[in-house]
Amino acid sequence: MSPVKPAFLMDAVTLPLDRIRPSRQLKPQVKTSSRYKMIEASVRELGVIEPLIVYPETGKTGFHTLLDGHVRLEVLRELGQATAMCLVSTDDEGCTYNHRVNRIAPIQENRMILRAIEAGVPEERIAKALNVTTKTIRESKNRLNGICKEAIETLKDKPIAEVALRSLKKVKPYRQIEMAGLMTMSNTFTASYAKTLLAATPSEQLLDPPKPDTRPEQISKLESEMRTVERDFVMLEESYSRDTLNLQVARAYLKTLLQNARVKRYLSQKHPELEAQLQKVVDVDSLDA
Repeated sequence: MSPVKPAFLMDAVTLPLDRIRPSRQLKPQVKTSSRYKMIEASVRELGVIEPLIVYPETGKTGFHTLLDGHVRLEVLRELGQATAMCLVSTDDEGCTYNHRVNRIAPIQENRMILRAIEAGVPEERIAKALNVTTKTIRESKNRLNGICKEAIETLKDKPIAEVALRSLKKVKPYRQIEMAGLMTMSNTFTASYAKTLLAATPSEQLLDPPKPDTRPEQISKLESEMRTVERDFVMLEESYSRDTLNLQVARAYLKTLLQNARVKRYLSQKHPELEAQLQKVVDVDSLDA
């Protein structure tokens, strides 16, 4: 078996910024985005944590093409830095870096903030590094209070919204686990979905009773409808893989039929509308379409 080729040189290098050429141009609106501002605050406070990824330019000694880290490079230039720490790639392929990175989930981020505070890092410095207010950092101490361990474990690596976490705190632990499971199965972690699940929660599973101005018959109807939706969703989730396979097999069969000259000629002469519809099915690249 041949040895695996390393993706990078073993040692990081420090390169002048004027010797690093971007492989693409940043869009003007990038600089006004929250992501850019967070990276800028982090670099200003802590420096570059994730090195730039570069590849040596052929025939141009000392010059490198930037494969990944265009925002970081722009931030460094704006801050007046002259050099940057870089990893030198052994391949000029630039499409596999951050596109394959799993971004940190809100619950994981909260745990990191708490550990930093426990380790003695000042709240003000954490706030500057994350481009948030000190109040936000202080509130993070209680962000998961009131949510059971099982629900947190289910959602720990999911991009759940802050408001969705607050919805979980309004129901009892058993319902929290149910809601976390439904969010995970549907891959939906938005505030609106969490509020819908909260609204459909039976009153006995709520920590606080419903508001007096809410009519009992409305709550009962909504609870019934949501239980039906939840049941139908579970059934659909169970049959999804089988149905997808059947559709792919049917599409492949139709493609074979339409590649047959005699079949295609017959359809075009006798049933042109049917042929057009079958061709649309064959041309579909994804079920999402």
